[in-house]
Amino acid sequence: MTGLQIAIIGAGIAGLSAARALQQRGIGVRVYEQAEQLAEVGAGLTVTPNATHALIAMGLADDLARLGMQPARGGARHWRTGELLVEFERGAGLNQRYGAPYVQIHRADLHEALARAVLAHDPDSLLLGHRFESLSQDVEGVAIKFANGAGAHADVAIGADGIRSAMRAQLFGAGQPRFTGYIAWRGLVPIDRLPPGLVDPPSCISIGPQHTFTRYLIRGGRVLNYVALAERSDWQVESWSIRSGVGELLAEFPQWHQEVRTIIAATPPELCFKWALFDREPLGSWTQGRVALLGDAAHPMLPFLGQGAAMGIEDAMILARAFEVSASHDEALRRYEATRIGRTSFVMGKSREAGLEYHRADAEDRATHPHTTAESLGLFTYNPVLAPLQGI
Repeated sequence: MTGLQIAIIGAGIAGLSAARALQQRGIGVRVYEQAEQLAEVGAGLTVTPNATHALIAMGLADDLARLGMQPARGGARHWRTGELLVEFERGAGLNQRYGAPYVQIHRADLHEALARAVLAHDPDSLLLGHRFESLSQDVEGVAIKFANGAGAHADVAIGADGIRSAMRAQLFGAGQPRFTGYIAWRGLVPIDRLPPGLVDPPSCISIGPQHTFTRYLIRGGRVLNYVALAERSDWQVESWSIRSGVGELLAEFPQWHQEVRTIIAATPPELCFKWALFDREPLGSWTQGRVALLGDAAHPMLPFLGQGAAMGIEDAMILARAFEVSASHDEALRRYEATRIGRTSFVMGKSREAGLEYHRADAEDRATHPHTTAESLGLFTYNPVLAPLQGI
């Protein structure tokens, strides 16, 4: 299906992935972003094979190889003793098994690579300073209004505007995200601030009562990224740009093994942040007429399976493929929703369950009772470039 013009609201990783995949299929795209400058916040990001299949098909293979890390091994440690309870194969073995790599990358690096690919195809495809305000639709298409007074018209509109999606609110009501009871800290530590040999295996999660601590290398191994999670109800600010004191984080992990505390203590004060984790209940539908949701706007989830960004990237590829093979926008959006809604609802639920499992007090069980991971659930086997489209 060619000759269409699709408006995408939101220029995050999911929105830009959708733009790139649609462009490759000859579909016109305009991406509208509320920020005045195109910049992705955050730190490290794990992109699993189910998502790297799509990114490679979008032409980002060289970017992933140049900007990302492919750890040879991963593992899980006991929170107090530091004992390596289980070890995971990563690197070449994982690539061979699933046909695509497991990559750990700075979120901003992936975001920049996607934006560069989209703009290389069409320098006019991205408009900044456009905060979505409202839309209306009829048989002719979708009319969109922005807070800056501008308007746009498209054949189809896609809402990729995150967990607090204004498009979701207009389509399905203004229900609010649910605070999950988890607080997250993220930090970046230059590797030369850490003792030699400390970071082994190169990707690792430490698990304990009501807390987890995940760390891995990014940017050519020059920087260690970590995410520390704790169950708390006394702080519910969602922003990723709130600074946290390193001392506060050390106090949250007082008896944890020395690797964890050494990494936290080495964090430059300006590179330690915290935010509260929210999610939503799965929707029964993502589409309404010529409009559909994508990524966190449709299915925000907890990070315990590392699949939030991956699900948005999968969405993008399936959406583009659905438009490529469909005879109408109705058919395309029906195929997209039918193909994606069951999988993402499953992953949302399993991400919640994994958080409860990881934060149990009996971490010792991990050596004899393997814990749930995205790989153990079979999520890595999915290839959105080839997966059958449903909803015929």
